[in-house]
Amino acid sequence: MLEWLKEPGFVGTHATMGADLSQLMATLFTLLFVVGWVQAKKRQANRHHWLMFGGMVAMLAFFTSYYLFRNLGVLAFAGKEGFGGSQALYDNVFKPLLTFHIVLVIVGIVMAVYMIVLGFRAQIVENGSRRLADRILRTSWTKVITIFLAVAFLVALYLGSMYFANRLSLGRVLVWVGFLILVATVFAIEIGIQKKWPNAERRHRVLGRFTMVLYCVLFFTGTATYTMLYILFPGKIG
Repeated sequence: MLEWLKEPGFVGTHATMGADLSQLMATLFTLLFVVGWVQAKKRQANRHHWLMFGGMVAMLAFFTSYYLFRNLGVLAFAGKEGFGGSQALYDNVFKPLLTFHIVLVIVGIVMAVYMIVLGFRAQIVENGSRRLADRILRTSWTKVITIFLAVAFLVALYLGSMYFANRLSLGRVLVWVGFLILVATVFAIEIGIQKKWPNAERRHRVLGRFTMVLYCVLFFTGTATYTMLYILFPGKIG
């Protein structure tokens, strides 16, 4: 599978199969979220809920495996050897753009997890129909700490089982530590945001718009890095 993903891509550029696949999926997910945003504007709550929930879960699964676990696509070639342009262009344009894109990826992952949870907490289901709840939505520090400790305990049990089975690796530890950091970040965001937007309906609409804009910018920065790396200034890759 890994060897196949390193083969020349299907678009016809200098990209690998993995890079073309990640770009294609980024396009599809962005279009999907635009459709979800339109559904929200039209008050099609049920369709919006399931489309955004399914889309965000699928996006998390795909891009987590690509960008964090396997390190494929554009992010795998951040070094100058993968960029065919001048050193000045690399230092002043490509590298800052790629760094900004990576930051957006991290923020996007955090917001996807947060919006999935918020989507369920901020809604009311009556007779099979969903609507946003016009009520105060708060989470206590006691509940946050309890949930985090429970998750950390399960992760520790899993890593312990991997250790005794001689299957524990540094990469696996880093992935799960990153997961715990993600969970802690989501909880920290919740505690901070609930002070500014305590109303469930208001919070969901404001953060929904922010997340939509974030994903659009993420798509454009990813497309820009793909274009520079594989079309305009291709280097020696692979």
